[in-house]
Amino acid sequence: MAKKGKTVFVCQECGYESPKWMGQCICGAWNTMVEEKVIDVDAEDRRRRTSAGRRSAQAGGGALSGRGGAAVSADPVKLKQVTSGETNRIDTGIGELNRVLGGGLVPGSLTLISGEPGIGKSTIIIQAAAHIAASCGSVLYVSGEESEEQIKMRADRVCGELPDDLFILAETNIESVSEVCNRLAPRFLIIDSIQTMFSSELESAPGSVSQVRACGNELMRIGKVMNIPVFIVAHVTKSGELAGPRIVEHMVDCVLSFTGDRSHEMRILRAQKNRFGTTSEIGAFEMAQEGLVEIENLSGVLLEEMDRESEGSVVTAVYEGTRPLILEVQALVSPTNIGFARRTTIGVENSRLNMILAVLEKKMGLSLADKDVYVNVVGGIRPEGTYTDLAVALAVYSSYRGVPLAGGTVAVGEIGLTGDLRAVQNGEKILKEAAKLGFERVVLPVRNAERLRRTAAEINGARAEKNGEKLTLTGIRNITEIQKLF
Repeated sequence: MAKKGKTVFVCQECGYESPKWMGQCICGAWNTMVEEKVIDVDAEDRRRRTSAGRRSAQAGGGALSGRGGAAVSADPVKLKQVTSGETNRIDTGIGELNRVLGGGLVPGSLTLISGEPGIGKSTIIIQAAAHIAASCGSVLYVSGEESEEQIKMRADRVCGELPDDLFILAETNIESVSEVCNRLAPRFLIIDSIQTMFSSELESAPGSVSQVRACGNELMRIGKVMNIPVFIVAHVTKSGELAGPRIVEHMVDCVLSFTGDRSHEMRILRAQKNRFGTTSEIGAFEMAQEGLVEIENLSGVLLEEMDRESEGSVVTAVYEGTRPLILEVQALVSPTNIGFARRTTIGVENSRLNMILAVLEKKMGLSLADKDVYVNVVGGIRPEGTYTDLAVALAVYSSYRGVPLAGGTVAVGEIGLTGDLRAVQNGEKILKEAAKLGFERVVLPVRNAERLRRTAAEINGARAEKNGEKLTLTGIRNITEIQKLF
């Protein structure tokens, strides 16, 4: 007998359901409504994930409860009796991955990792899976795209000797995956990828809104009821956004973005969403023959090819999560050959650059209306916040005047619309990082300079014992004072 259902129209961007077709969804997207058939749900729906179901699963050795028998009753628990996930995080064996996740994998969490093909998603996942299987117990790797032989070849290359508890399953049916999890009770589950999974209870094709939502709900039930972390791989479009329905982003607990240029070795891992930690942390890796290798001294790698006596090049610093990073900002100012001047940025928001250029024109008298301006943060890093404002202004001014900034200088500060420089946070840690890398002058807002005099004296005292150059602090109150730095 065919299952009863109804036909609805679902937005591929936000998952909104409508009984009739709409040209524009309530989320503002145009022409994103697709027709889907929704199957009626039984009262004893197996997608339930109550605390009672979790306790039953744990008591029964990890088996899922409430699958065809009587419905599991939902019982509330006292919040103070709930065990905190911070106390039992799972170590992935990869320090940079643990940093981005907030300290490791939280049991019962769903993590989505996205990135371009060939960027290293499967490599970092198989490395983490091998470590967890060797230290914690069984790990199930579900592949809907590659065969067992392909995954075995990659694992032999990047993991060396494989643990006995690392299992591979080439399957795309979510019900079959659920049954295997019920029998195996893994400590870690990997789905590669969500776009290939489908539920036999639905008639739509894999990757559609209803299929992604149904498979996501089933994976959520598996993770929450069995109290295991689930890693989900997703593809991205040419524009860098998640391919297919975006509803999966709203369902998971953590969204990781893996970026980098495939022609270069460095890869950057960043959390775009994290319910168990901060989203300001980044992880740095280098793609090598033996897999992804962690980069411990990221600042040194970003500056190793820098020419410190080049015009339009300025060193700056940002604070990402729990560590400071020293970066290079490059700017090029050239006469425009067309009617409108171009403003092109990589790593800096275009609106922020336009504001800085307006301040330079107003306060410094620079004529940039007929100039093309290009700004680039070297290394593919996209720093958040306003730490780089002063460095961008100095790089543009240096390229405009054709005069390089003195080598060994780090510039940090936020520029206001009045041209005043405002203090930035974590100045002490940034100062120590600059001193560790051998820089001799740090340019920063006056308030930061006044607070860091004692720290600078301690650094100079340590340098004097090693016969090193002193570290000089230069406080800037207004953008008009940057001329004295050249």
